Amino acid sequence: MATAEGQQHPISVYFWVWGLLFVLSLFSYMVDYLQFQGMLRWTLIIIFMLLKAGLIVSIFMHMVWERLALMYAILLPPLLLLVFVGIAAGESDYTFLTRLAFFDEVTEFTGHH
Repeated sequence: MATAEGQQHPISVYFWVWGLLFVLSLFSYMVDYLQFQGMLRWTLIIIFMLLKAGLIVSIFMHMVWERLALMYAILLPPLLLLVFVGIAAGESDYTFLTRLAFFDEVTEFTGHH
């Protein structure tokens, strides 16, 4: 019975990923070169960043070949963190607007600005 010392992946997979990373980086630089502005700019930058990060994690960190339990152990905490950051952002908007409403009433009542 032969013992497995590790998985061997064809080097062509890595060359394809390097090529895709190069193309995605080129697209990311083109966003600045073409001077996109506003939400379009930030949306494109985030999309290209997430695609590059996904390729790096899945291929170079071998997550595409790992067991599901290990993937959950590595990917689930950052996803939950993003959910909690979203909840905190919503709460901060509510708190900020409540304070604006309260302090606006206080300045009208006292006459101080």
